[in-house]
Amino acid sequence: MTETLAIGVAQFAPTADTAANLEAIAELVATASSRGARVIVFPEYSSYFVDPFDASLAQNAQPLDGPFVQSLSQIARRHDVVVVAGLLESGDDRRIRNTVVAVSADGLLAHYRKLHLYDAFGQRESDWVQPGELAPPQTFEHGGLTFGLMTCYDVRFPEVGRLLVDAGADVFLVPAEWVRGPLKEHHWRTLLHARAIENTVFVAAADHPPPLGVGHSLVVDPQGVELAAVGTATDVAVAHLDIGALERVRRVNPSLRLRRLGVVVRES
Repeated sequence: MTETLAIGVAQFAPTADTAANLEAIAELVATASSRGARVIVFPEYSSYFVDPFDASLAQNAQPLDGPFVQSLSQIARRHDVVVVAGLLESGDDRRIRNTVVAVSADGLLAHYRKLHLYDAFGQRESDWVQPGELAPPQTFEHGGLTFGLMTCYDVRFPEVGRLLVDAGADVFLVPAEWVRGPLKEHHWRTLLHARAIENTVFVAAADHPPPLGVGHSLVVDPQGVELAAVGTATDVAVAHLDIGALERVRRVNPSLRLRRLGVVVRES
């Protein structure tokens, strides 16, 4: 029989109420788990979100061992899954950190602080968020696959994916708040498919639904085939990843092995 691992992308609109966000996450994890998902990806800023950003971000930021992550661990334990979600993490005196946490029943598996802040399309995320440090790629293993973390705007930088795949990632997990705008839905889908194809990996991305996000949370396979997706509603899509597909695709298309260029970290 084909060895598979089911992954879910959970689409919902986080609010400025952390308790309500946790209730929504618990309901969506229950739904995803009932459909077989063992790893479930939620959007960026799942713990707390307000538009436009204001001083309440810092007031509602939490440490990595705070109550939000502890609650995620309880939810993960209840359903025997891994939950990946955006955390508003405590930062410096002026700005917070935009962090993704991967949490199991045993607690924190990995965390990633967003490298590339959304200072584009008229937005200034860096006014409120401090960028992540240049650190080794964050990965974790589950169910025979290695998962790597990136966030939203990072998907526009192919170097992030290269560093993750070189660290052994088989699946890229991409929590996002992909802001709507002209051609933004097209950019979202195109870039996620490109990251899957060029790195011969699976990609699972979860966004906020409209009116702020573009929705269309999705799972893509190493050949760029869309396996499952949500439209614009609050919902979960589950895809069963064929673990053997990675070896088969890379045997036919050995683009990673044939590379002649590497990635150099730039300090500024």
